[in-house]
Amino acid sequence: MYVVGLHEIDEAQAADVGGKAANLAVLLRLDGVSVPPGFCVTTDAFRRVLAETPSIGALLDRLDEDGEDVGAELRRAIEEAAVPADVAAAITAALAEAGEEAAYAVRSSATAEDLPTASFAGQQDSYLDVVGPAEILRHVSRCWASLFTERAVVYRRRNGFDHRKVHMAVVVQRMIHPHAAGVLFTADPVTGDRTVATVDAGLGLGDALVSGRVNPDVLTVRDDTVVAAQRQEQPAITDAQAVELVRLGRRIEAHFGRPQDIEWCLDDDGFHVVQSRPISTLFPVPETGDGANHVYLSVGHQQMMTDAMKPLGLSVWRLTAMAPMQEAGGRLFVDVTPHLATPAGRAGLLALAGRSDPLIRDALETVLDRGDFVPSLPDPGPGEPSVRSGPVHGAPVPIETDPAIVTGLIERSQASIAALRRDLATVTGAALFDYLLVAFEEHKRALRDPQNLPAIMAGMEATWWLNDNLREWLGEKNAADTLTLSAPGNVTSEMGLALLDVADVVRRHPEVMAYLEGVKTEDFLDYLHLFAGGAETRDAIVAYLDRYGMRCVGEIDITRPRWSERPTTLVPLILDNVRNFEPGAAARRFEQGRKAAEQKKADVLARLRELPDGEQKADETERMIDRVRTFIGYREYPKYAIITRYFVYKQAMLAEAGRLGVFADKEDIFFLTFPELHDAVRTRTVDDGLIRRRKEEFRSYEALTPPRVLTSDGECLSGAYRRDDVPAGALVGLPVSAGTVEGRARVILDLADADLEPGDILVTRFTDPSWSPLFVAVAGLVTEVGGLMTHGAVIAREYGLPAVVGVDRATGLIRDGQRIRVHGTDGYVELLS
Repeated sequence: MYVVGLHEIDEAQAADVGGKAANLAVLLRLDGVSVPPGFCVTTDAFRRVLAETPSIGALLDRLDEDGEDVGAELRRAIEEAAVPADVAAAITAALAEAGEEAAYAVRSSATAEDLPTASFAGQQDSYLDVVGPAEILRHVSRCWASLFTERAVVYRRRNGFDHRKVHMAVVVQRMIHPHAAGVLFTADPVTGDRTVATVDAGLGLGDALVSGRVNPDVLTVRDDTVVAAQRQEQPAITDAQAVELVRLGRRIEAHFGRPQDIEWCLDDDGFHVVQSRPISTLFPVPETGDGANHVYLSVGHQQMMTDAMKPLGLSVWRLTAMAPMQEAGGRLFVDVTPHLATPAGRAGLLALAGRSDPLIRDALETVLDRGDFVPSLPDPGPGEPSVRSGPVHGAPVPIETDPAIVTGLIERSQASIAALRRDLATVTGAALFDYLLVAFEEHKRALRDPQNLPAIMAGMEATWWLNDNLREWLGEKNAADTLTLSAPGNVTSEMGLALLDVADVVRRHPEVMAYLEGVKTEDFLDYLHLFAGGAETRDAIVAYLDRYGMRCVGEIDITRPRWSERPTTLVPLILDNVRNFEPGAAARRFEQGRKAAEQKKADVLARLRELPDGEQKADETERMIDRVRTFIGYREYPKYAIITRYFVYKQAMLAEAGRLGVFADKEDIFFLTFPELHDAVRTRTVDDGLIRRRKEEFRSYEALTPPRVLTSDGECLSGAYRRDDVPAGALVGLPVSAGTVEGRARVILDLADADLEPGDILVTRFTDPSWSPLFVAVAGLVTEVGGLMTHGAVIAREYGLPAVVGVDRATGLIRDGQRIRVHGTDGYVELLS
């Protein structure tokens, strides 16, 4: 069937009529919604044209190689192809029935358009006021051709859509010549607030408004009231009409179950809807169903991993986390409303946020300042339970400054991991997953070790004490940065230095160097023995992987490929180390840091003793320096232990998926939750459709940027620094490692793309521990996400790198290769070229 009336279309026909036509058909059946009549030229007609135009298949094969030029050729081929006679006859017959002399809108309706996860808004073409069969046929061809505009090709490529699997239908609708037209968003498209609707309105047809040729009236509506309005000299609609339109939009939103981007027009008969699509750019909201107000804190911003996570990754993190968490947009959030509701909880959370990430504190204060969103409760009385879930805990139990405490914690953790490996080797099938549930509880028990949190907090609190007091007493900013250099027992900083030792092995063997320069496949270790020095090199890399191979970028997501699974990730880092360092650099750097810390300690204590009450101040400070150097290295160990356990869990689950034989690809398990995977193993069946939908959802989540703070109304808050003490044009951030450095910015989003020269400054979105091998090769650090005690900040201080974190949109505002100056003491970045 080449033509079907809009009123005849069923919701299940999207593959035949495209997203726009399918949505219009739904709207036609909604009470109180007026849609201009028309028909749809189905995708069968489009496929017929492709099949009967021989050059198109070859052009499609080349589309990803040279999209712009090939796309232009495809458009010409389609526009110049004759519309098959029976297709033309069907269109002409539909026009004769509807009225040939009327004006029509001819609009694209692609099968990958107006989807919940990808709107394709503005990617294909529409034409207005088209009159007569010949012109309508010509514009149908133009709509078909618009599937291959440059913007549409790029959009599909970025969103993972196969060009050959997307087809084009065309909607032909009677034109309405309205008094006003525009766009209604049933949620604020900027803030995400679902309680607010925005109306853009202009006089006459809406095409000038949508294309940006005229400025619209902009009205904000909340609770049936216009709360803000920016109007042109001649207003397009009244407040009452805006409220009426929003009520109509809310009915449409309720039917589709998600906020909508609605194109409308207004004539003497009232409002007409000409399109409704999901607002696919909104960040989703955790589903609670309780109707209460909630404030959520991003787990990703605390864990230095803001990328979307696959379902198994989300599920395992929740099962092993110490606090309840909610999912939204492929990310995890903690509900901090109970903490904000009481004076003591609020003060504790804001104080912690202010020290770790001022942007989070500012975002929380923005919500609190409204005064009507967060409930107000009294502090619990004596003997009443207090809220202790989430990121806020009471004051940690006091702990002695004793290195044996750290040694004991690590020994107990390593024994637990050894037992996990041993026990998992003995179970398979459903029993494996039963055991994993037990292992997850042991995982949490280790984190609840009564000495674990006090040991972590002891190093952090000593750092804060030193910075606060030495600034007050000596005018020193961030004095702890030097005092923590080369602190003992930091598994993350040791990881970076250990890769320098691997480079020392590689540099001795020119044949190995040449081989590694061309490595492309993950089995390269199997061939190293063929080259002089290859066996020694392989032993060095394997030893490194045995110790650190469970790590990777985004490592809190169990589904991410580990270095042991993708060792090629380390090759460019090793080669950069060979080029940029002399032999013995690891030991030399560590010793330099240790001596600098000792010298700083002596200097600080000597200056303190010259002050009033100097001996007391010096004694207190010396105790705190000993305390920070005893415990600050352990700050990195619990994450190392978690990720080690994760890799053991992952290997066991992948092995079971391979034995089961019901998955098309064993990594399809990543798109199931842990309970779903447990059920699949128990029943030996898998829902392929569910996995396919989860993959589509994940692709859409990857395109979203998570907020630091999210409310149950959908409002996304990222906070602001509100500083006036930085130079004009500088990028503001959080100072986390003292010093100033100037150099070439290297904007790197993937470790595998590292290509560094001495003096380069690393600019990236976030740095979890897996980035530390790169830190040894750079002179400074700038990140979009981070806090004073996050892993990247701790390691930057360990290595003496000036660092500024929490710089909003740094990877977009700083060009790769641009010269910049990083002020790690004062927290800003200057763009110099």
